[in-house]
Amino acid sequence: MVFLYIAIVLATVLGMEFVAWFAHKYLMHGWLWIWHEDHHKPHYEKEGFFEKNDLFFLVFALPSMTCYIIGSLFMDYRWVLFIGIGISIYGLIYFLIHDVYIHQRFKWFRQLDNKYSRAILRAHGAHHAKTQKEDGESFGLLIVNPKYFQGRKQSQS
Repeated sequence: MVFLYIAIVLATVLGMEFVAWFAHKYLMHGWLWIWHEDHHKPHYEKEGFFEKNDLFFLVFALPSMTCYIIGSLFMDYRWVLFIGIGISIYGLIYFLIHDVYIHQRFKWFRQLDNKYSRAILRAHGAHHAKTQKEDGESFGLLIVNPKYFQGRKQSQS
């Protein structure tokens, strides 16, 4: 049973990358742009530490909390608890990579230096090169298009 629960957690973490991609592309850059727009503004245009975009933390926390409650209260649905744990783990990964590493909203670690971390920065930079909701690219976080693994010199030739 332990291996099943571990598999559920890992599958949920992986699945959340696709949920996040879909939500980012079709909701945040769609009808919820009103919350996400300030995230695409330059830092000097922002007022204060928080952004309206931070409301998405609560949106993604609700399904996780619901899974914790259902999985804890009903023994027949114990597996749902592990979906909630997977969502929480993805949320933590997202927070550490997106808010801490990429946007440096917290100065915990500044520069990771490997091919994967540089590719994540390039992909996110390409995403933020667009300040409007249309014509965006690179909506995921952990799964990066192979073109972002090339250095600037390699991709220009």
